[in-house]
Amino acid sequence: MKLKSKITYLIIAVAGLFASCNEDFLDRPPLSEISSDNFYQTFSDLKLATAALYAGSPWAEWTYVSYLTIGDVMSGNMVLGWNDDAIQLNTFSVTGLNGAVNANWRGMYKVIAHCNTTINAINKKTPETVAEVHKNAALAEARFIRGYAYYNLAVLWGDVPIIEDNTALINSPLVPRNQANDVFQFVANDLLFAANNLPLGYNSEWEQGRVTTWAAQGLLAKVFLTWSGLSPQNGGQRDQVLLDNAKILAGNVCKNSGLELMENYADLFKTENNFNDEALFSLRWDPTTSGWLDGNMLQLYSSIAEISAEGAAGWFGIGPTYDMYFQYSEEDSVRRKATFMYKNDYYPELNAAGGGFTYTGNTALKKHIIGTKKDNNVPIMTNTSSAEHNALLRLADVYLVYAEAILGNNTTTSDADALTYFNKVRERAGVDPVSSLDIDLILKERRIELAAEGQSWFDLVSLSYYNPAKAIGFLNGQDRVTFTFDSEGVAVPGDPFGAITPANINSFRLPIPSSELTANPKLLDAPVPYF
Repeated sequence: MKLKSKITYLIIAVAGLFASCNEDFLDRPPLSEISSDNFYQTFSDLKLATAALYAGSPWAEWTYVSYLTIGDVMSGNMVLGWNDDAIQLNTFSVTGLNGAVNANWRGMYKVIAHCNTTINAINKKTPETVAEVHKNAALAEARFIRGYAYYNLAVLWGDVPIIEDNTALINSPLVPRNQANDVFQFVANDLLFAANNLPLGYNSEWEQGRVTTWAAQGLLAKVFLTWSGLSPQNGGQRDQVLLDNAKILAGNVCKNSGLELMENYADLFKTENNFNDEALFSLRWDPTTSGWLDGNMLQLYSSIAEISAEGAAGWFGIGPTYDMYFQYSEEDSVRRKATFMYKNDYYPELNAAGGGFTYTGNTALKKHIIGTKKDNNVPIMTNTSSAEHNALLRLADVYLVYAEAILGNNTTTSDADALTYFNKVRERAGVDPVSSLDIDLILKERRIELAAEGQSWFDLVSLSYYNPAKAIGFLNGQDRVTFTFDSEGVAVPGDPFGAITPANINSFRLPIPSSELTANPKLLDAPVPYF
């Protein structure tokens, strides 16, 4: 694999103390104000600017339309019926007109544009009176978030345009795609800068909710692990240099961050724990927002009025597939119940003022469904402004990345570190530890642990890089249908929402949105190098 720089050992230089700043993390001005000249004059200004990158309209459409559908419907974890876009994703018949595909492309480039604007403004407008370490910390936040967005695009599309200056598009709007290896290199560069310039943790000078070096190192480890399988000339072997880098970084987070898994898995997804240490990178939504596509709209995936914010049900009936039903062992009830509701499940935290909630349907989504205004002590919350800060990178994810990086190109491993951190994830869920690992066990654990968190499709794309036959076989072997429970409590599969086309290697790359091809025909050209 051609790398701009082959990094064998990564020395992470942690930024020192930061100037005092006591503003509430969510007390941030709109991006339209931040882009003007009244910002970037102090470290406080810089942090207000970067705080605006953690949520709001740049992320809202993606979270609402694409986060679960691409991450979990395409992977076979969930089914969303009577929705033409979701049916395409479930049946591998995706077109360039698909709404979820369009929202994902558009959403990530919106995030990138805001990050670019912030980065360029910080570089151009910040006076010398702001210490270099403070300036670099703010740049590191923006580059971390930009890196996440480009990683999303690289996995879903491969070859995509790299844009660092959106103002240049005014004069030259037609840009080519860049080669996937270069996109991954660009992501790695952003995240390495972030890892070297973000602080170790939170204090009165660096508010909880912002990313730290541990988030950057964890995400960079994940990027290296994914990237390691990309080059086809390796003959099914992942690039060892990248695997080693993933192992170093993930191991550093596991052993030296001082962070631990929360004791109770279900507590991760309750709003009182929005600022938990396990959430390395979360979207930090403001529940006071009222505009369409301004806030967290995930509660619209619940069709249960009794536990909605406003007493009115959402309009998406999404639930687990029959295939997902069989992933949970009988002992793995903690994660199952925190992720999916089954008939007669009881949740004391939902409709708590009314004595709790018992689900009477067959199956439904539980994760991200946080209940009423009273349940969350947010009187002005609505169905389109959930108070949940949904995590995009969790510590448990990094634990599993570490185990997989250690496994690497081996068939199995009994490495002590791999087992220690892999089993921490299982034991938190009340599941027995294992004594050896292989890729099937790791992928299944990731699927269960991270279900309904938009991650599973990314794992399958990563697998398709170095073992396409296994990835294709996985998709074609699934029961990608809903299910119900009969009178004896036995799960009975339902009918698919449309004929499922057999997956092939092309199924692992999304089509470029048709509107983008019309606006920019150069996207049809062969991708070009960036570096």
